[in-house]
Amino acid sequence: MNTPLASTPATARRRTLARLLALPLMGAGLLGSAWAADWPTRPVTWVNPFAAGSAVDVVARIIAQKVAANTGQGMNVDNKTGASGNIGTDFAARARPDGHTILLGSPGTMAINPYLFAKLPYDALKDFTPISQLVSFPQVVVTSPKQPFKTVPELIATAKAQPDKLAHASSGPGTTSHLVMELIKADAGIRLTHVGYRGGAPAMQAVMAGEVQAGVEGLPSLVGQIKAGSVVPLAVTSAARSPQLPQVPAMSEFIPGFDATAWIVLMAPAGTPADVVARIHAEVKKALDDPGVRQQLEAQGATVVGATPADTASFHVREMAKFKRAVEISGAKAE
Repeated sequence: MNTPLASTPATARRRTLARLLALPLMGAGLLGSAWAADWPTRPVTWVNPFAAGSAVDVVARIIAQKVAANTGQGMNVDNKTGASGNIGTDFAARARPDGHTILLGSPGTMAINPYLFAKLPYDALKDFTPISQLVSFPQVVVTSPKQPFKTVPELIATAKAQPDKLAHASSGPGTTSHLVMELIKADAGIRLTHVGYRGGAPAMQAVMAGEVQAGVEGLPSLVGQIKAGSVVPLAVTSAARSPQLPQVPAMSEFIPGFDATAWIVLMAPAGTPADVVARIHAEVKKALDDPGVRQQLEAQGATVVGATPADTASFHVREMAKFKRAVEISGAKAE
């Protein structure tokens, strides 16, 4: 009589072995689910590659504080500065992919530096998993009240009548403020001379003093100067008008389809389990939906986004293509 296969010792040993071999794979899946269910199990580090007090820093602390209150775990914004943001970004890329170290990314580190630097220690696409686009910041094209032009069409007409005679200020070669104006110049068909300064404050001082005829800077840095009448806003660079400056036209009203803003994205190291990423996004979105948080962010000149991981990934790819074009147009290179 034949013995049933299931009852043979050899078959039993093979099934036991198969179950043992499957345990690591099963464990990996269970571990990811456990991480997602328990996240955060300890304080979370939000790596900011830029200095304390910057727009990225202020926004991050507002959001992180609310996430901490909602989860009962510490959310620490860690400023790891240096090398145009590359040091902190590389640190985050190499962190353990468990959701407890996440990166605050911005155009400089995630869309400009990959084309500005001949070599980077990180890959902006391959080394990170998108969590959410948190906010966007319209840039503002401004001039001095002393200048004869007060609108974008007047600026364009003046520049076309005097090629290379007008100058525009930025916070330095290869910065967002520089490259946004390069896109405007290319799309409007005008030529202005770029003058880079060591930061946004001296660049705006140059605009106000009449040393240059125009400049671009982030809305959060300009709110006070605009209200005081020290500078005249010609346009915001977002696709639509900013809620903070509803009377100021969007550049897209003069250059159809134009959209070039600063932004903050939240990224996890590549390899972070998808369910952990989803859990972090849910907590961040909950914080961004809070009326008090939204009010604080809008007071800083930020437009709340709260995009999904998938939408953030698509957005990141588009922004890299946009700023690659801007870097190529400008001819800027990292020094």
